[in-house]
Amino acid sequence: MRAAALLLLALLPFRPLPGRAARPKLALPIRPDTDPLPPGGAAGCAFGGHFYALEETWHPDLGEPFGVMRCVICHCEPQRNRRGKPVGKVNCKNMKQDCPVPACPRATLLPGHCCHTCPKGPPEKNLAPHLDTFEYFQDKEDELDKPYNDRSYLSSEGLARDDARTEFVALLTSSLEPWHPTSSAVAKARFTLLRSSLLFSISYERLGRPSRVRFSDPEGNVLFEHPVQKSAAPEDGMLCGMWRTVSKANVQLLRGEQLRVSLITRAQPSGEVHGHILKHRALFAETFGAILTSSDPLHLGAGGMAMLTLSDTESNLHFILMARGLLEPGAGESSSVPLRVRILHQGQMLREVQANITREDPDFAEVLSDLSAQELQWLVQGQLRIVAETEGQHSRQLAGTITTRRSCDTIQSVLCGADALMPTKTGAVGSAKLALHENGTLEYQVRVVGTASEVVGITLETKPRRKSKRNILFDMTPSYKDGLAWGAWQSPSARDAHMLLQNELFLNVATKDWAEGELRGQVISLPYSGLLARYTEMPVALAGQLVSPPVSSGAGGHAWLSLDEHCHLHYEISVAGLGRPSDGTVSAHLHGVAELGEMGARPHQHKRLLKGFYSTEAQGVVKDLDADLLQHLAQGTAFLQVSTKAHPHGEMRGRVHIPNQCHAGGTRLTPEEALGEAQLLEGSKTRDLEQLKKDPNSCFFEGQHRAHGTRWAPDYDKKCSICSCQKRTVICDPILCQPLNCTHQVHPEELCCPICEEKKREQEELKLERARDSSEGCYFDGDKTWRGSGTRWHPVVPPFGLIKCAICTCKGTTGEVHCEKVQCPRLTCANPVRVNPSDCCKQCPAPEKSVPELADSMQADGPRACRFGRRWYLNNESWHPSVPPFGEMKCILCWCVSGETHCQRQECPPSACASPATRDNPCCAKCRALDTPSDAQEKVLDDKVEAWSH
Repeated sequence: MRAAALLLLALLPFRPLPGRAARPKLALPIRPDTDPLPPGGAAGCAFGGHFYALEETWHPDLGEPFGVMRCVICHCEPQRNRRGKPVGKVNCKNMKQDCPVPACPRATLLPGHCCHTCPKGPPEKNLAPHLDTFEYFQDKEDELDKPYNDRSYLSSEGLARDDARTEFVALLTSSLEPWHPTSSAVAKARFTLLRSSLLFSISYERLGRPSRVRFSDPEGNVLFEHPVQKSAAPEDGMLCGMWRTVSKANVQLLRGEQLRVSLITRAQPSGEVHGHILKHRALFAETFGAILTSSDPLHLGAGGMAMLTLSDTESNLHFILMARGLLEPGAGESSSVPLRVRILHQGQMLREVQANITREDPDFAEVLSDLSAQELQWLVQGQLRIVAETEGQHSRQLAGTITTRRSCDTIQSVLCGADALMPTKTGAVGSAKLALHENGTLEYQVRVVGTASEVVGITLETKPRRKSKRNILFDMTPSYKDGLAWGAWQSPSARDAHMLLQNELFLNVATKDWAEGELRGQVISLPYSGLLARYTEMPVALAGQLVSPPVSSGAGGHAWLSLDEHCHLHYEISVAGLGRPSDGTVSAHLHGVAELGEMGARPHQHKRLLKGFYSTEAQGVVKDLDADLLQHLAQGTAFLQVSTKAHPHGEMRGRVHIPNQCHAGGTRLTPEEALGEAQLLEGSKTRDLEQLKKDPNSCFFEGQHRAHGTRWAPDYDKKCSICSCQKRTVICDPILCQPLNCTHQVHPEELCCPICEEKKREQEELKLERARDSSEGCYFDGDKTWRGSGTRWHPVVPPFGLIKCAICTCKGTTGEVHCEKVQCPRLTCANPVRVNPSDCCKQCPAPEKSVPELADSMQADGPRACRFGRRWYLNNESWHPSVPPFGEMKCILCWCVSGETHCQRQECPPSACASPATRDNPCCAKCRALDTPSDAQEKVLDDKVEAWSH
């Protein structure tokens, strides 16, 4: 149960105080999760020896002298178990951050209340109805991609409208600011919100290489900055990046079109181009695009972009033009200006459209109907230009080249037997990577492994019109040799390119035994992930035929793997055909696990369990590979294996060869890892549930099994507590907030710790700007600050706070942040202790307080020491007890008397309430109750001081 692991005092027996009548032994009313439910098996929650019905709320009672925790509210949430029966789950939350700010300077805390109120003011509002904080975040169990075979497929529109994937766009110019524009540069940015990460692909013109991408709120506060890596883009004039773990508040700003993005350059450290991030209906269908710049280089701050797409059946070209700077600054909001849009080929006008635009509505949409075959060919080859110009005395002109849609995504396909027109189970697989260039050329690489017979055809096709009628667009068979088809399609049509970018094409592999196709796969754009190996290498094919012994499976997959300079293994796995919603053999959310182990006679001697699958993909980083596995990777004797319920010993496998000179896996974090708080704190990799249950060192807490060494935010307090599993014992500690060097502090609702409200001083800003401009600083997303080259610090990772067990270093030459675990010294004592809860390393206790001496003193004739929780206290020593997650109980005082611990809540007699210092004491509840009605005063005065002893 939640509270059982939090209150270490729950296991302590209690004894009566000397001089008082003997009372039964007291214990904190905390019981394990196995408390029996009421007769009849009614659904609900067992907590603290009590049973609560579904949807019931309560304040937890920790017993005397702690009493009822008025600032904590628990809720019995209704859920269903695997058999579909209703069950309850307890979630507790600290409500103190929801208290309103009192309007008076001397607010008091009345007995039985959580929030301070003004004297004789209105009664405190009940916070219990705020149950919207008790959200049950259950991973969405989306259905597997439907087997497209000859009946259905996954379209780009379906992808764009998926709840877990949302598209946004931004036009960036230098005219957004109120002052005079300083640049003629223009950029177009596409964003994809995928679960909790924001992926972005930005193409730009008339702009030097940006150094950072900055995201800010409407007030100009910087929310996140992404340092631009030189090699993190597939082509020139583009940059790719990812904002990991975007907070809920920032997601709301994004969906509300309140976020602004800027590109930072050395010439303009405050941002050379800016733009608001917007939703747009044309994003999901866009297959062609253009960036428009001013024809007059002296016309600063002007720019535009066009999003274009073809009709589904006719040769019509739909486009939307978004422009800035075409209208004169003095033009009124509603004044209409004539606009002429032309489509040119080598200076010759092919089409012309005229319309009127206003400052209030500067965007323009139109349809160019019945394009000829020649016009469509010029379109896909990047030979058409779009020109937009205003007419009149102060005419302005924007122009740009139309190309196929530019993106950081990877066009790829996994070919398997389960997706063939006539499904097969031969254990073969096909792996393909494609690239569509701006001149319309389609470059392809298709690898085929493990087919039952000779490959006789590799073709790029559309969805079949009828079951036995395939529609072939391009035959790759002539370029196939030794298991690999490699080449380029020089002349795809505009319709072909449109369908490719709309995820409407398929690759088909025919063999002698399967003339219509042994393997088939849909060509899909894989969202950007930050793994640069995608752009430089072919993925590793994963096939059932490569398993030992071979498996005749209809599934297949491929994976990209790479080792960085710190010997961290980055991997990304895509699979297809593992399961369908109808067979139920594989969960739609978790297909299986991937293992990295060595080949040879003893394949399971060295292996690592990688992260489980989300839908059909898995990706992550392994930072602590042992030396033997690294050597096998260098020798090419390692393999990547995917297992499922149907094939627990492996359903597909691929050989992995990564030349390296690593001796052992590093413990430092890569910059991408430093941005992800969840990956930093989870500690160890996800394990199979059955394996965790059998592990004698695993922990069971809040209804979940946790592996030894893992760290997580508990459900009862996700913002301000951290729990860890240490050999069957769950230890929960409150988050430590870093000290702030500012006069004005604010406490956002979504954060545990307060932050500085005021902006940094001019001197600090100048110092940071110098670090940024010199490209010798590092940006750390934890506290969203820049650090100078060589700086070392303990990281702050929201919402978990200051992590004292890690230390980070800024490598100024590369702009990377490296974090490593603090190495604690080896201790010679038998029972080391952690002096302060915030300390990372344990210490040997002082000689006068060492456990052996204290133990000896218990046997001696002198006064004995007391043990309270995990610490020893000498005779006559006093202290305030600490109870996670509530912290130090300052209104309770404990002291040691001859081996017995006595604790008592501090109270103030009525005669002392006249003193202002006493009345302001937060522990003097009776004095603060003097302003309450008379009946409440009588109730308070009738309360007696109770104490308990150990």
